[in-house]
Amino acid sequence: MNISIRRSTISDLDLLLKLEKSAFPIYQQSSKRVLSLSLRSNFQQVWIAEAEGQEDHHGVGGLVLYIYKRTVRIFSIVVDPEYQSKGVGKKLLEHAEILAKQRGAERLSLEASVDNKKLIAWYNKFGFESTELMQDYYEEGRDGLRMVKELLIPELKNRLSNIIVVDDPEEWELNIENVEVVSSKDYTSNKGLFSERSLRVFNLCNSYRYQSMGYYVSLLASAREHRAIPNVTTIRDFKDVSVIRSIADDIDEVIQSSLQKCTDNRFSLNVYFGKSTEQEYKVLTQKLYQMFEAPLFQVQFVKGSRWDIKKITPLSLSKVDISDREIVQESARQYFEAKRFKKTKLKNYTYHLAILVDSKEENPPSNKRALKKFKDAANELNIYTEYITKEDYNRLSEFDALFIRETTNVNNYTYQFSRKAYAEGLAVLDDPWSILRCSNKIYLHERLKVNNIPAPDTTVFYKGMVKSKDLKLLTYPMILKQPDSAFSLGVTKVKSPSEMEESLNRLFKHSDLVIGQEFLPSDYDWRIGVLDNNVLFACKYFMAKGHWQIYNWKGPKKDQSGNAETLSIEDVPLKIRKTALKAASLMGDGLYGVDLKILDDKVYVIEVNDNPNIDAGIEDKILGKDLYKKIISSFITRIEMSRNIERFVSIEPN
Repeated sequence: MNISIRRSTISDLDLLLKLEKSAFPIYQQSSKRVLSLSLRSNFQQVWIAEAEGQEDHHGVGGLVLYIYKRTVRIFSIVVDPEYQSKGVGKKLLEHAEILAKQRGAERLSLEASVDNKKLIAWYNKFGFESTELMQDYYEEGRDGLRMVKELLIPELKNRLSNIIVVDDPEEWELNIENVEVVSSKDYTSNKGLFSERSLRVFNLCNSYRYQSMGYYVSLLASAREHRAIPNVTTIRDFKDVSVIRSIADDIDEVIQSSLQKCTDNRFSLNVYFGKSTEQEYKVLTQKLYQMFEAPLFQVQFVKGSRWDIKKITPLSLSKVDISDREIVQESARQYFEAKRFKKTKLKNYTYHLAILVDSKEENPPSNKRALKKFKDAANELNIYTEYITKEDYNRLSEFDALFIRETTNVNNYTYQFSRKAYAEGLAVLDDPWSILRCSNKIYLHERLKVNNIPAPDTTVFYKGMVKSKDLKLLTYPMILKQPDSAFSLGVTKVKSPSEMEESLNRLFKHSDLVIGQEFLPSDYDWRIGVLDNNVLFACKYFMAKGHWQIYNWKGPKKDQSGNAETLSIEDVPLKIRKTALKAASLMGDGLYGVDLKILDDKVYVIEVNDNPNIDAGIEDKILGKDLYKKIISSFITRIEMSRNIERFVSIEPN
């Protein structure tokens, strides 16, 4: 009997329902809704097996696949009972394997009932091995067995993990393992089935201007989940001098020291795969490449009172001086032969998470033990984790998600990391809009006021509009806050009009607006951790010894912060929880720490903070490792939602 296999359509819904009812026990049958979602999903594929030679091409089997980045999961193989033992199931299984290999998948996975020994033996015959017993998988008392078949990755896929895309491949004379030079026309038209593979794309087209071929190479690479260098965000940033200078602030000292001997007021430096033709600028070249990831680019500097970057221009091979062509070729060869992209991992991970940290930060939002617990939780959930620093700005495209565990600020690289990660489609906490909103008390004050959320009585002081006589009418003591203050820094308690005037003059040097709030004395503040609009943890932060704040940076080291008490969420008054959730929702759906006070049975929101503290031994005291797993699970959800993966399958099987 000849069997043909075709892609299904929505009109096959009734056929699939009929096949499942005839072949599966009720506890294994998919509902009409689930099958309907499968037929419409971009993440799933459904195939129909038909017996040829019959007038109506009678459907005799079905195959439902879930397509992950590295795994193809066989959700179900169903065969009409009348056609079982006639090779239909084998045909469908072979079809699934062919599709998986074409996509460059590393494994096939499926689930089978532990009680179905015959089916398990059949899968064993085709190379599937049991990897996990799943208790009560189908229903209570009916266990499942996860089975996996590791696929032999085609050599072609390994060889094409890195590609260089140029307008004319004949210009390049490279013969490097794991690298192939392809034309921009072939890549954009998908002539080599590039979209089905896992690739890192080095874009060296002649132009990156908007809607040029080079622009579309990087744009399509992003759509295909390839790692484009440069990516569309970098191409756009090259045109924005303010962004360039903001990013370059972190290497200003290197720029000044490297160019101090230049006698001219203008200087250009070409960067070829992270290298320069001039050895004396080696350090500067490496720093520039770390900041601005592109294979070939030119940096133009100008000198006024100091050296500044005037312009950065991406280069194609056609724009490189003929005398430098051989140097470019050799730089490319050394770059790829360094095997920088062949990280050894003991297992195949579902997603890759970067955690941004600063080992020199005195008061980071997570201590070292907490960072280790994040990594352990991620590993349990099959997520590869790597700690990165500000030097790794150009590596963001290697990851699926970014978790910022440094103190965030709109005016430093943490915001640049967040902005770039979000623009590249990474799941990111803290997201850029949360940093912008939470970092400014003026914004928070206005949001709380507009939404009728109780907060301490607040006055906004405007630079140049404060009169001494008006200060005498205020009630003291009062709390003054620099709008972007954090960790109690930039927060002052004033007790008189003269102290108020002195403090305002100092704060106005940094901001045209300053927040003043009534002083609400209390022994502790509530801190409610919120993630995805749900309460994550609850703490009481007690005031530092002999001080009115949680932190007393001027006090002795041992007394700089107060004690903390972590509570079960159920033990927190309902009105505290409700107010915290409402306030956090005004900022977004990320990870927040809401600070509140309760006085005379009334709840006041003090602040909503992005990047809240999560320290081992404090915030995790109740949930333990589950706290870390909840946060990592949120990243998984965010990644999968961004890729339109149906939520009833949330984590790729091992």
